[in-house]
Amino acid sequence: MTLLLQARAFHFALLQPLRTSAGQLQQRRGWLLRLDNGEGCVGWGEVAPLHPQLLTECGERLAALPERPSRQQLEGLTVQHSGALGFGLGAALAELDAVEGGSGPDGCWLGPPAPALLLPAGQRMLAVLRTFQESGLDLNGCTLKWKVATEPDRLERSLLEQLLAALPVSARLRLDANGGWDRATASSWMRALQGDPRLDWLEQPLPVADQTGLEQLAERGPVALDESLQLRPELRNSWQGWQVRRPSVDGDPRPLLHELRAGTPRRMLSTAFETGIARRWLQHLAALQWQGPTPAAPGLAPGWCPSGPLFSDNPETVWAAAR
Repeated sequence: MTLLLQARAFHFALLQPLRTSAGQLQQRRGWLLRLDNGEGCVGWGEVAPLHPQLLTECGERLAALPERPSRQQLEGLTVQHSGALGFGLGAALAELDAVEGGSGPDGCWLGPPAPALLLPAGQRMLAVLRTFQESGLDLNGCTLKWKVATEPDRLERSLLEQLLAALPVSARLRLDANGGWDRATASSWMRALQGDPRLDWLEQPLPVADQTGLEQLAERGPVALDESLQLRPELRNSWQGWQVRRPSVDGDPRPLLHELRAGTPRRMLSTAFETGIARRWLQHLAALQWQGPTPAAPGLAPGWCPSGPLFSDNPETVWAAAR
């Protein structure tokens, strides 16, 4: 059986640049996929890797596909590619299998729980925090994520003290270093926060290459892996701590869907800044995670993506907007 595969490029800029220890993210590019079985059923996918080199590689692989690939050919590619290309093809195949008329992979698309609030790196964090407070936002019970390892450590430790002074005891805090700390720095932060009930975890505190250091740090307090899981997918099967999963760059979403249906604990769903097509998957998986044994506020980064038809919940609207 062959399927009609169409791809359409998209591009958008974030409302504000996202600065991390690995650099600055300002825009997202990729392709929307439309997979038609010729019998009235359509599956939708999105291919948008975070790194420019991977973007080029994905474009070349999509261009090399025939207009009517076989099901077997597409399934083979989802196995070979654990990143954005695997997600786009796997998402389209999963939806094609499960839907008629646009329902989700479980029969309907679930909406997400309340997300974590993303704080920008550096001293801008305090300005955004003040904005939250001045707007009347109740931080009790809120989860906040702050990007660290972008400024001198002494400055960031001072900012941490101010952040903690502003947070009620019922708030939750995630600190994301994007692999930017060394062992001594990460150990110092863990020591400073050890026993603080507001700490959810230190997210990717050490580089991917230092798995031994990550494991040793996790013996002292909560550590979540992110980049490690992308560059070393085999860790998804062995890491017992929290896993930050970004479906749209994580490969075929069907295994993660199965895990969350089965109630696998310590998974947290996070955005890679998607259009409305991939965002449906992110929100749906986040809802399933919330129903599981270890509910965690998803990282949807509200306020960072623009609005408009490219971010619609209707895939036909998104497809039309990418022209």
